[in-house]
Amino acid sequence: MRDLLWLVPLLPLLGALANGLLVGRRASEKTVSWIACGSSGAAALLGVGVIANYLRSGSPRPFALSLWEWMAPGVLPTARGPVNLSIGFGLLLDPLSVVMLFVVTFVGFWIHLYSVGYMAGEPGFRRYFTYLNLFLVAMLVLVLGDGYASMFLGWEGVGLCSYLVIGFYFDRESAADAGRKAFIVNRIGDFALLAGLFALAGRFGTLQFAELSSHIAASADALRAPYVLGLSLAGFVALCLFLGATGKSAQIPLYVWLPDAMAGPTPVSALIHAATMVTAGVYLVVRSNAIFQLAPEISALVAWVGAATALLAAGFALVQTDLKKVLAYSTISQLGYMFLAAGLGAYSAAIFHLATHAFFKALLFLAAGAVIHVLGGEQDLRRMGGLWRRLPTTARTFGVGALAIAGIFPFAGFWSKDAILSAAAASGTSGHWVLYAIGLLTAGLTSFYMFRAFALAFLGRFRGEANIEHHLHEAPWTMALPLAVLAAGAVAAGWLGIPEALGGEDRFGRFLEPVIARVASPKVPAEHMLSHAAEIGFMTLATIVAAIAILLALRIYRAGPERGEAIAKRFPRLHALLVHKAWVDEIYDATIVRGTWSLARLVSRFDAGAIDRGMVEGAGRLTVFSSWLSGLFDRHVIDGLVNFSGWLLDRFSRSLRRVQTGAVSNYAFALALSAFVLVCLYAVWR
Repeated sequence: MRDLLWLVPLLPLLGALANGLLVGRRASEKTVSWIACGSSGAAALLGVGVIANYLRSGSPRPFALSLWEWMAPGVLPTARGPVNLSIGFGLLLDPLSVVMLFVVTFVGFWIHLYSVGYMAGEPGFRRYFTYLNLFLVAMLVLVLGDGYASMFLGWEGVGLCSYLVIGFYFDRESAADAGRKAFIVNRIGDFALLAGLFALAGRFGTLQFAELSSHIAASADALRAPYVLGLSLAGFVALCLFLGATGKSAQIPLYVWLPDAMAGPTPVSALIHAATMVTAGVYLVVRSNAIFQLAPEISALVAWVGAATALLAAGFALVQTDLKKVLAYSTISQLGYMFLAAGLGAYSAAIFHLATHAFFKALLFLAAGAVIHVLGGEQDLRRMGGLWRRLPTTARTFGVGALAIAGIFPFAGFWSKDAILSAAAASGTSGHWVLYAIGLLTAGLTSFYMFRAFALAFLGRFRGEANIEHHLHEAPWTMALPLAVLAAGAVAAGWLGIPEALGGEDRFGRFLEPVIARVASPKVPAEHMLSHAAEIGFMTLATIVAAIAILLALRIYRAGPERGEAIAKRFPRLHALLVHKAWVDEIYDATIVRGTWSLARLVSRFDAGAIDRGMVEGAGRLTVFSSWLSGLFDRHVIDGLVNFSGWLLDRFSRSLRRVQTGAVSNYAFALALSAFVLVCLYAVWR
């Protein structure tokens, strides 16, 4: 069964090709839906079968499936001398990729099914599902790749797909700008990631995970030796990898693209935030845990950046009036939690929270989408209210997601969030109590802003237009069923990680143990290990903080936004800081964006002046030669070739005119499709 692992990413790829190329523009929505949901559902079922087969084997050893040799063995010249370089392309199944495979395919399928009802009647229905299938393919390649090279192929694939789906409504300037912003900001992180991969390839001559693990274990001291910029090789590579992760997973300073990504359809937001793109950075850091263990200073940076991002984004979410923006900043904050755990060496806790977060964040976005759908696209919380009476199922499922993300027992977020807070309390690293305090404060803020959103949307009176209130109704079954399934996951997913302090076995952490390398001293010295009583005490404290925040939010916002607005007026400077998101976007625009434009204009003027001077100085020397060319040769040879080229291009362009639509998204899709076709042809011919 494990030998069929290659079919898991192939099935949604075939779905994308079928909808993108074969069915035609006149295909019915039913046909498109069956192809897209059928391919993603088949991938999910096959993924479950592969996982079950792997678990039944009883061995934690990774299963590698080599597909082809990507880069043939050759010599790579480096500053240290020539290095033999060989890079293959294959798939890897181990405990970490098992978790990611299940999250991507299972949650991804339910988002596909939900989209059938949400996108019904939308122009571009077929294009939407083509992009959605491609997104699934790219993320599967990312998490199943057996090396950094194959992972990077999926990494860039999700970057391209995010551009396509965020800018799905390309006729809207805001959506087009959001797609470009996401694409450009992620390229900054990707540049750093490539630098780290080049350093690894130059040192070890491979980017395969298995081979790198052996090299790192055998030469840990060499990785600690000085390399560049005052960093060791491990420190430099870890820093580069983390900078790449800050782009994909929206951490300081590259988090600014994610809130704007709400310009895409709501199911796209669920897919990006829960099952695909933004989880890639956390996966990268955990997959590279051996390197980060050898670079404790970079691991500390990861923890502090994660904590700062979690707190900052939670503060921004407190004052958002757009329901999707509240959830967007919530995602940034929760990702900060995951990086906090990874930076402290609690890698299994980071992935545990990633897995539980996938369920309740997908649930929250899809429930929000159901609200937005019946309100005709309204996203302003100030124009909602009282929806519990008309949308009880949606309200209940949103409430389940809110309780889960708030960390209330026994919902999934309780177990994963407290695993991170316990890791912070027990880490023994410098400033760990400050990190714990930030995590606890963020947990309280999370509970407050989520139930602020819940109260404004579902409680009190309806504040929208009267004609809309009379037509409110529950979502169709294609939207309601995914909500029910994900709500069940938001309750049950955490039971896999019940700690020993509460009578569990922490099965999730034990399952991931084979992936966590032991190349450095343990992160938690024995004297800093928490007793069961202390761990239960920290859980109780976090629950009390969350409960107080929930009650406070309901008390303030149950009747509407008025009391909250009155409180905001008492703290105008703090409110302005949070509403304007600390003016980070404006600062970037004034410095980086405008600075780049100014530099580009300056360089273009300099080049133009240099060209003009060169032409003047060389004019005398060219006079005789130009006179001869203007004679017979010029008229009959040069003009003849030019005229023939013009005639040939005119004929050729007539056949290409139909495909030149002027839409950048169409060209990007054609580029991605061509790349996939070339890879498939190369695999067959090899």
